[in-house]
Amino acid sequence: MADSIMSKAATMEIPINSNGDTGTLPEDDSLEQAANLQWSLDEQVGSSRGTRDLQQVMVSGPNLNETSIVSGGYGGTAEGIISTSSIKGSNMHHSSSSSSSMTAEEASRGVAVEKIETVKKWGLNTYKCTKQMISERFGRGSRTVDLELEAQIEVLRDTKKKYENVLRLARALTNHFYNMVQTQHALGDTFADLSQKSPELRDEFGYNAETQKLLCKNGETLLGAVNFFVSSINTLVNKTMEDSLMTIKMYEGARLEFDAYRSDLEELSLGPKDAVAMARIDAAQQQYQVQKDKYERLRSDVIIKLKFLEENKVKVMHKQLLLFHNAISAYFAGNQQQLEQTLKQFNIKLRPPGADKPSWLEEQ
Repeated sequence: MADSIMSKAATMEIPINSNGDTGTLPEDDSLEQAANLQWSLDEQVGSSRGTRDLQQVMVSGPNLNETSIVSGGYGGTAEGIISTSSIKGSNMHHSSSSSSSMTAEEASRGVAVEKIETVKKWGLNTYKCTKQMISERFGRGSRTVDLELEAQIEVLRDTKKKYENVLRLARALTNHFYNMVQTQHALGDTFADLSQKSPELRDEFGYNAETQKLLCKNGETLLGAVNFFVSSINTLVNKTMEDSLMTIKMYEGARLEFDAYRSDLEELSLGPKDAVAMARIDAAQQQYQVQKDKYERLRSDVIIKLKFLEENKVKVMHKQLLLFHNAISAYFAGNQQQLEQTLKQFNIKLRPPGADKPSWLEEQ
C-alpha cells in the first residue's frame, strides 16, 4: 500500500495558478500531504525504507521549469497538456504583432490627419476667395488694380479673337481653293481625253487642257504657301497666345487670393487686441505675405510673357503677311516664276509628284 501511494505521488502534476504559486490537486492536496503520509507510514514499516521512498518522491517529482498545465485533470491524456514554454513564445509573438499593429495604426492615423488638414486649408481658402469674389461683384469689397497691365491683357484677348477670325477665314480659303484645284485637274484630264477622241477639235481641246494643267500646278504651289500661312497663324494663336493667357489666368487667381487674405487681415486688425486675437493676426499676416509674394511673382511673369509675345507676334506676322501677299499676287498675275521664287524664299517645300506620303491637301 505504501508503494502504491508513493508511486502516485511521484507521477502527479503540479498545476500553477495565475500568480505562479503551486496549487492543489483535487485528489492530492500537495507534496506536503504525501510527505506527511509517508512519515506516518515510516513509523509502521520502518524508518529506513520510508526515507528511501520519500527521497525518491522528491527526486522524481516535477521540475518547476518544465511544468505543464493539465486541462483534463489528473491522469488525463497528453492532448490536454500545454507546455509553458509555448505560452511564453506565444506571448512574445503576440507582443511583437501588437507592436507592429500599433506602428501601422499610427502611420495610418498620421496620413489621415494630414489629409484632413489639407482639406481644411483648401476649404478655408475657397471660402475666403468666394467671399472676396462676391464682395467685388456687389461693390462692397476692394480689389488690387494694375491699370497698365490689365489694359495689355484686354488688348491680348481682343487680338486673339481677331487672329482666330483670320485663321478661320484662311482655312476656308484653303478648302475652297483646294476644291477649285481639284476641279481644274479633272477638267484638264477631260479636255486631254476629248482632244484624242475629237480630231476636228483636237487643237482647241489641247490648248484648254494645257491651260488647266498649268493652273492646277500653280494652284498647288499657292496652296503650299497658304497652308504654311495657316500653320504659322495656328501656332501663334493656339500655342503662343494661349500659353500667355494661361499664365494670366493663374495671375488673376493669385490676385483674388491676395485680396481675400488682405481683406481678412484688415478685418482682424480692426477687432480686439487680446492674446487670442493677436495670435490670429500674426497667422493672417504670414498668410498675407505668402499670397503677396505669389501675386508679385505671377505679375512679373505676365509682364515678361506679354513683352516677348508682342515681339514674337510682330516678327511672325511680318513674315507671314509678306508670304501671303507675294504668293497671291504672283498666282493671279500668272507669274509662275515669281510664285516659285516666293516658296523658295520662305523655304516651303511641296510634296514631289508620286510620293506615297499624303500631302497637306489630303490631311485637311
